[in-house]
Amino acid sequence: MPKMKTNSGAKKRFALTGTGKIKRKHAFKSHILTKKTTKQKRNLTHTGLVDRVDVSNVKQLLGLK
Repeated sequence: MPKMKTNSGAKKRFALTGTGKIKRKHAFKSHILTKKTTKQKRNLTHTGLVDRVDVSNVKQLLGLK
């Protein structure tokens, strides 16, 4: 049986933490930034964690499951 391929888009967007959680970046930080407040842009800078209902889907895309 062939090897499982990792989804190229997913491997660029997600990273594993040391405890096995999946880190992600916030959306809406790439363009059309003039109408967003400084506070909003600053809060979008920080990384977040993938929600527990989406973890299994992301792990499958990353070839971890």
